[in-house]
Amino acid sequence: MQKKPNIIFLLTDQQRYDTIAALGYPHCITPNMDRLVQEGVSFSQCHVTAPSCAPSRASLFTGNYPHTTGVLKNADDWTSSWVENLGDAGYRCVNVGKMHTWPFTTPCGFHERYVVENKDRFLEGADFTDDWEKEIETRGLVKQKRILYRQREDYQSCLGSFLWELPEETHSDMYVGDRAIRWIYEYDDDKPFFLEVGFPGPHPPYDPAPRFLEMYKDADIPIDPVREADLEGQPPPFKAMRVHNVEIDHDSVVHSLNPTEEQRRNQRAHYLANVTMIDEKVGDIMIALERKGLLEDSVVIFSSDHGDCLTDHGHSQKWTMYEQITRVPLVVWAPGRFAAGRQVDDLVQLMDLGPAILELAEAKLPTMEARSLLPALEGDPSWSGRQYLYAEQAKDLIFTDAEYMTMVRSKDWKLIHFRDEPFGQLFDLRNDPGETNNLWNDPNYAEIQTTLLDNLHQWQ
Repeated sequence: MQKKPNIIFLLTDQQRYDTIAALGYPHCITPNMDRLVQEGVSFSQCHVTAPSCAPSRASLFTGNYPHTTGVLKNADDWTSSWVENLGDAGYRCVNVGKMHTWPFTTPCGFHERYVVENKDRFLEGADFTDDWEKEIETRGLVKQKRILYRQREDYQSCLGSFLWELPEETHSDMYVGDRAIRWIYEYDDDKPFFLEVGFPGPHPPYDPAPRFLEMYKDADIPIDPVREADLEGQPPPFKAMRVHNVEIDHDSVVHSLNPTEEQRRNQRAHYLANVTMIDEKVGDIMIALERKGLLEDSVVIFSSDHGDCLTDHGHSQKWTMYEQITRVPLVVWAPGRFAAGRQVDDLVQLMDLGPAILELAEAKLPTMEARSLLPALEGDPSWSGRQYLYAEQAKDLIFTDAEYMTMVRSKDWKLIHFRDEPFGQLFDLRNDPGETNNLWNDPNYAEIQTTLLDNLHQWQ
């Protein structure tokens, strides 16, 4: 019988699925994430339950949908999670980096927290100083932030893309990775541990250290064109949000309604360079676990809380239900436990990871709407994924022109509904995987629309 494993959960912020070379995107420079994929089990259709940070994370760490957790937007109260059950099962539970609980410092089941939040806070938490910022202040440095970025001549045109000009090790992703490594080397207990490492990137500002951006200098980065028919077919709240993000610089990003190809590529290169920077720290964490003699008894999990449109579909950041937002990488590495190099193509929700973690830890499972991924990891032939996926988003400071948005997605279809509104989105994913042709008002698809709306209403 295997001993309880150490569980290391590497969670990035706002990382799209198409950012890891081994998942089929060779323009990305991710050798350490590639190792996790090649030696682990990856899920090609893992989707989040909300297109923004706190609702998605609260869902992930409770195993329940946002309408059940009550966390429907950032800064909604979130103070408990299944991490408490891991502690009850004998685990030492530690968070290094971003969790996005509210309040930021609530224990949420962790015995230790080293809190690092969004790189640039201007709304909720603007007056909060996290552990990373304290480190910068201790060094006598001034953190790069929006109030300073606004003084740049290129601020209105760079789409949130900057270089990290302070010492490289002071970048938030470097700080989080290094602090996690330090914790690993200092740990001297016989207890198994759960270590959540929350990287703040590649969430904007898109601010890699210079040497990582240099790696993408000559890279051929594929970027889908934005077509007028796509923009015209979008519902009014999405059209309004495009304008809103031009007028208000959320996370130091000034959006553009018609960016040039050069602007789009520059933003994408900065974003991918930030992913590569995180990738280096992923490798360093694996080295630390190996040198400490912990790797063989560990399960390493890698994922993200949602994606980023990066001007695809004409949008900035998140708050929509496109695949660029809802679909995230999910990789579980434990070659001694799970057959290596496998890809699972069934539909799963990111929150389905929670019960699998608890089962690995032999911890008590609370009542939850999540369905365990453990049988899939073990290669159980009787396991099958979900027939339908769901996501939801309430009105907030960015998604301003609708009260409540929900999504239902099957293998072949996706429907987005806006409460009490006559408009919506309907996509034939088999024939339109790029989600550019909105079939909501096409009478030829009225039957499938009714079927999906009935399904969504039953779920609610």
